[in-house]
Amino acid sequence: MRRALIALAIGGGIIALGLTWVAGSVLVAPANRSVAIPEDMPVEAASIASASGELATWVLPSDSARGVIVLMHGVRADRSSQVDRMRLFHEAGYHVVAFDFQSSGESPGESITFGWRERDDAIAAVQFARERFPGVPLAIVGQSMGGAAAILAGRQLNADVLVVEAVYASVERATRNRLEMRLGRLGEALTPLLTAQLGPRLGVSADSLRPAVSVTRIQAPLFVLVGSQDAHAHPEEAQAIYDAAPNPKVLWVVEGAVHQDLYRFSPEAYRQRVLEFLGEHLPVSE
Repeated sequence: MRRALIALAIGGGIIALGLTWVAGSVLVAPANRSVAIPEDMPVEAASIASASGELATWVLPSDSARGVIVLMHGVRADRSSQVDRMRLFHEAGYHVVAFDFQSSGESPGESITFGWRERDDAIAAVQFARERFPGVPLAIVGQSMGGAAAILAGRQLNADVLVVEAVYASVERATRNRLEMRLGRLGEALTPLLTAQLGPRLGVSADSLRPAVSVTRIQAPLFVLVGSQDAHAHPEEAQAIYDAAPNPKVLWVVEGAVHQDLYRFSPEAYRQRVLEFLGEHLPVSE
């Protein structure tokens, strides 16, 4: 009987390892697809040279020199998810740059890395925007992985203002959240089996994917947004990022929102609060 139980436990462990390896493969698989250019805006196609490759990019110039907004999409999304924000910020008088992270949309790549390689893309996108629109202040608006990539870039980011939405505090917590949503308490036990794959798959440790730690190196005013019902990146994770960040900073918990597009969820409040933050903290254009 004892041998049978031991064999059963070993078999169960092997099955769990196999299933989590398959799950890991799905999570890091590239999310490439064709992206149609919006026809109702004067968008220019461009390319950003990043350490991870050439990034497919849209540029939306404004007649105003108020500033430039660099938009950074979430995991498994692409720059087409930013069209509504492009329109919002363009109408507010900003130049806009939106791009596909490596392994997303029309940008090449081998694996999604939850902000790790994407941080190089964030740095390259800011440099591109600075060169394309010299002499104007620059803000980043990033959702989920896009916000994480910006935070993980730290002092190299060179942005004047940072707006991040629904960002995980650590990759361990993000993994546990998603497993618990599907498997309940079993998810916590399986979390180490997924996070242990980061090294062999992506060449990065879980310790390197902690926005709530990296945010201490951000040298720009920070606006942190999160849905009050977000089960992917809990409000307490946004609170941890906010608490660790240097001043000036603002936290907005959007009542009733889950892990979703917060602009679409509450467009009027989003427009008012984000534009107000940018107007207050972006330096005056030269």
